[in-house]
Amino acid sequence: MSYRILVTGGCGFIGSHYVRYLLNHHPDIEVINADALKYSANPLNLVDMEEDPRYIFAQVDLADERQVRSLFRREIHEVVHFAAESHVDRSIRETRHFILSNIVATHHLLEEARQAKHLERMVHVSTDEVYGSVPQGRTREEAPLSPGNPYSATKAGSDLLCMAYHNTYGLNVTITRCTNNYGPNQHPEKMIPRFILNALQDRPLPVYGSGLQQRDWIHVEDHCAAVDRIRRQGKPGEVYHIGSEHTVPNMEIARMILSIMDKPESLLQRVSDRPGHDFRYSLSTEKIRSQLSWSPRIPLEKGLADTVAWFRKQTRWLHTFDEGEPESGGYEGSYR
Repeated sequence: MSYRILVTGGCGFIGSHYVRYLLNHHPDIEVINADALKYSANPLNLVDMEEDPRYIFAQVDLADERQVRSLFRREIHEVVHFAAESHVDRSIRETRHFILSNIVATHHLLEEARQAKHLERMVHVSTDEVYGSVPQGRTREEAPLSPGNPYSATKAGSDLLCMAYHNTYGLNVTITRCTNNYGPNQHPEKMIPRFILNALQDRPLPVYGSGLQQRDWIHVEDHCAAVDRIRRQGKPGEVYHIGSEHTVPNMEIARMILSIMDKPESLLQRVSDRPGHDFRYSLSTEKIRSQLSWSPRIPLEKGLADTVAWFRKQTRWLHTFDEGEPESGGYEGSYR
């Protein structure tokens, strides 16, 4: 029997990169990709893995308890839980979907995980947004949670459920909290892809409010390497931060993209700020660096240039998305 890892949300942006990371770095494992194939998922993200006999796809809605129970009829040794609704603007408009996808679905997964006979560990992938805005300095893992929008509130709820299952049932679960990701395959509703795609068409780049909001950006490949290090070496019941420890204003990201693409700054367009917009996120990553010897490898400048180059070539991939998404003329992007 192969050693089997269940990855939830494996057709999404980060999940698909992690499925590929596992298959490329661990030849002795089998991966089950459980994905509901909602709007942000794209099977093309893993088209290159479809012929790998170690890769199994299962269309599963984790919010459906019966489907999750059926999934665990297979022998599963580890779970890495990426599946979540993650677009902040959507969470403001459609809160119920986020409660179902991020809290109820996680509860169903935890229930099956704690009863699975062969399960050795679970990694729950979360976000820096659960801490709310960080005016200065860097947040450590023991800081209190203070989510500022419906998306981050549902992620905080799922984090607390995971910790409760560790404390109550002894489930071997570890939580990762990462800063903003970017890279190939990211959904066009997100900030960096939206900026790149608009610039390619000489359309305005919509920047919320002042554009001075700060985010810590990490390339998705660095994130995947960190999650895998935590999966293999992290301690049960612990939280680990993942990030680059380098915050950059959103307006500066927009300018960097325009510079890479040789486009004029006249394309910058300030738009009304969104409700409850956290001003700054920043995580301390001292714990993962010192205890697990991980650090990011891809500098922001190189990562952005590579990402721009990837999007320039993706005509087929982009056509799989509804041109009407996101709303507000395609300018309503998230900074996740």
